[in-house]
Amino acid sequence: MSQATHTTPLIEVRELRKWFPIHKGIIQRHVGDVKAVDGVSFDVFPGETLSLVGESGCGKTTAARTLLRLYEPTAGSAIYHPKGEAAVDLFSLGAREMRRWRRDLSIIFQDPYESLNPRMSVGQIVGEGLLVHRVVPKRQIDDRVASLLERVGLRAETRNRYPHEFSGGQRQRIGIARALALEPRFIVCDEAVSALDVSIQAQVVNILKDLQAEMGLSYLFIAHDLSIVKYISDRIAVMYLGRIVELGTTREIFEEPQHPYTKALLSAVPVPDPTHRPERILLTGDVPSPIDPPSGCHFRTRCPFAEDRCREAYPELTQLTETHTVSCHLMDGTVTDTQDAPAVSDELA
Repeated sequence: MSQATHTTPLIEVRELRKWFPIHKGIIQRHVGDVKAVDGVSFDVFPGETLSLVGESGCGKTTAARTLLRLYEPTAGSAIYHPKGEAAVDLFSLGAREMRRWRRDLSIIFQDPYESLNPRMSVGQIVGEGLLVHRVVPKRQIDDRVASLLERVGLRAETRNRYPHEFSGGQRQRIGIARALALEPRFIVCDEAVSALDVSIQAQVVNILKDLQAEMGLSYLFIAHDLSIVKYISDRIAVMYLGRIVELGTTREIFEEPQHPYTKALLSAVPVPDPTHRPERILLTGDVPSPIDPPSGCHFRTRCPFAEDRCREAYPELTQLTETHTVSCHLMDGTVTDTQDAPAVSDELA
């Protein structure tokens, strides 16, 4: 599903910020903030998969959970366009008003071992949302749960068993069934396959793609494995230290990356060809602290092409094509190729 297919986004996120306050001393004085997400904007269109990628700690999960109001936002807006109703800003709603829209917004958590309550049966886990939101009469919940389990490749009778009786892949299927229970339009897949074996990852990803085609779902897909991202995504947003530095279609990001950080990430992707020896782009230094990020471009302390102007101001997102944007001062034509960057690094492996 491409952006051109739908002109109206399902969700419009604008200038999303999530800062976690730091308090010290006996009186818990506010001394600073962890700027986990610092001004992120993106759209998710009906039926598409937008992936968020970047190093650990860059703010991917925080952005997704804040969008769902699992964390309360510090600033920004998230405009949701429901079917047949006026658009609504999810961040302006109270708890009671937000509950109405939670049926349309769901999440698949990263850890299939920690995200399922061990004291609840599979039937109770998958059916809890149906019970809370009163989607179907109580007498029909059992049949609905059985149908959901079969949809994700599990037998109906497994609803009477408990999470510890299942493998990691089976538990993640249970998590997917739970996410589908209320027939949402939008699902956050928060590292949904990272804890699984490679063969099981492929099965789960194919289930997600089949369900998307069948139900018209939109995904915000968070992952580290760029091979999986390439397979499942329509568009990709690259995050660094709480901000998006490049956003484009899957083809644009993988074949025509423009930001030095994006190119460094892609250079670390293993290629299943023993004769292929790509040059690895070396990023020097450590990831800066989100408590006190560098002035100007946050990436300049690790960028092999940093200039004086990179220290002075943060680069605005530049529109390269209708679907491709990048945040880099080097987009004026001074430097657009990192082939001369230092090579052979395992830092991003």
